Amino acid sequence: MSDEDAERSDTRRLPTLDKTPDGADGATPSGADTPATGAAGHDRVRRFRSARRVPAALVALVLLAAAGLLLYDVAAVRAGRPAMAWRRWLARELGTRHLDNPWVLGAAALAVVLGIWLVVSAVTPGLRQVLPMRPAAPDIRAGLDRAAAALVLRDRAMEVAGVQSVRVAVSRRKAKTRAVSHFRELDEVRADLDTSLGEGLRQLGLAHELRLTVDVRRPKKR
Repeated sequence: MSDEDAERSDTRRLPTLDKTPDGADGATPSGADTPATGAAGHDRVRRFRSARRVPAALVALVLLAAAGLLLYDVAAVRAGRPAMAWRRWLARELGTRHLDNPWVLGAAALAVVLGIWLVVSAVTPGLRQVLPMRPAAPDIRAGLDRAAAALVLRDRAMEVAGVQSVRVAVSRRKAKTRAVSHFRELDEVRADLDTSLGEGLRQLGLAHELRLTVDVRRPKKR
């Protein structure tokens, strides 16, 4: 066997990707990055839920203290001791004041507002500052802070020619941009901002597309 034959036996032909008639590749490399499609792409991306440890802890401590104090007073009365002054005052006030009294109405309104706040805090997700992103894998969830998204969009807006300053505010559904242009036509600057920021929003990879609004003005005369 010659050196040329040995070199041919050790050399392997690399696999090639044949084009299909419609122009798509006949095979896909296993390590290639592919967008999340299929079942994962159709699943509804939910917002991140807050643990709400501080409100829950405060409410639990207040209720525990009030229940403990009331239970101690009831047990003291059963043991033959007089009731606490606050409970005697409360019983006297409840027995003499009518339902249309301003203090009674105010206390009832405060209790209603507190109850509504507790219910809303229990059923809403919270973490309004975190925007959910498109899932890259079934078991992975990612989120982007609204301030970070606004900073990225602001940096892209500052790269547009003619933009002197810009302010970006990102909410759960909108991305509001207010730019100041010191040269070029305002329509041209606005069109470039629409293109640049629209591409920036797509590159953020958010699960819910934000509605972009762009406002371009001239600097104020001093």
